[in-house]
Amino acid sequence: MPEMSVSLYQVLVFTHLLLFVLWLGADVGVFMLGQHFRKREKWTLPQRLALLQLLVNVDMVPRSAWALMVPLTLSMVKAGGWWDLPGVAVAAAWAVGGFWLWLVWDSHFHDQTPRARRNNRIEFVLKIVLTLFYLALGGISLAKGAPLAPLWLASKAVMFGLIFAAAIMIDVAFKPVGPQLGRLIAEGSSDATEIPLRRTMDLTRIWVWVVYVLLLGTAFLGNIKPF
Repeated sequence: MPEMSVSLYQVLVFTHLLLFVLWLGADVGVFMLGQHFRKREKWTLPQRLALLQLLVNVDMVPRSAWALMVPLTLSMVKAGGWWDLPGVAVAAAWAVGGFWLWLVWDSHFHDQTPRARRNNRIEFVLKIVLTLFYLALGGISLAKGAPLAPLWLASKAVMFGLIFAAAIMIDVAFKPVGPQLGRLIAEGSSDATEIPLRRTMDLTRIWVWVVYVLLLGTAFLGNIKPF
């Protein structure tokens, strides 16, 4: 019987794949629930609000996966020998990822409170910092061939930074939904309350599609390694 051996890198790659599946799969569920929320002719307002609550709960899966992707990607490049990161840097990445995960869930459990709004502001700044980090890491690596030497890996870092940027735009585009939804609940369904909300959701969906394309692009680069 052949001896079996599993490396840390293989475990990290499997975990990375699992998080990708959870991220994209659950996000498709969020997309479909949002699609049905828009169908005012098919569902009553209470039914649509129930769909929206389910959407918020399902959305916690991709949000959690995204937070964990940050320390996981850096752990992978170190374990795979792509970048000789100091152990303290990897530990710091996991601390950041854990803090981000806490922000996401704490906001969820304290929704519509000053505490959640504070968490959201911190998370927004964190996303901007990580966007700049991944764009700089990928851009410098493409220009200088270091610290990420393979072109596919440097390109993947750039695309991951672009995912952050597109996700930030989702948050920005989605911001008017709160007041618009409050007006819908208070005044009932009509063109005056539905059309502005629908317009905001349509704009947000553009950035959602951008995230989907970039996610598939990063998965292609990571698995095919074309260059």
